Amino acid sequence: MTCPTSNSVQQSLLETEGKTALPRQNGELLFTEPWESRAFGLAVTLHDQRAFAWEDFRRRLIARINEWEADPAGAQWSYYRCWLQALEDVVIGSGVLSADEVIDRVETLANRPAGYDHEHEHDHEHDHEHSH
Repeated sequence: MTCPTSNSVQQSLLETEGKTALPRQNGELLFTEPWESRAFGLAVTLHDQRAFAWEDFRRRLIARINEWEADPAGAQWSYYRCWLQALEDVVIGSGVLSADEVIDRVETLANRPAGYDHEHEHDHEHDHEHSH
């Protein structure tokens, strides 16, 4: 089954070279932290719902990568940090959310305790409690 994304998104996701090429390992998309896959999925889902044009997001991603390249000493490299910044830029630029709404959501998420929404594929016999 294929993901019902537009041709421009599919083509962009297939890119293996260039600034917007997604991190891969053995040909598979590589996410080193759970938030990275969530940011990826959020961008694709918002585009699929016509919240913004993929090319607009792609241009903003390139701009964010260029900003990092201009001052690499400023922060450790993270493709998905640039991805998330580009996503914030495009949702603000397209009017999906205001800058204040993005800031409020970022602060809310940042204030969650470590492991707040982690997922397990193992049994739950470990040292912390889950509240539901």
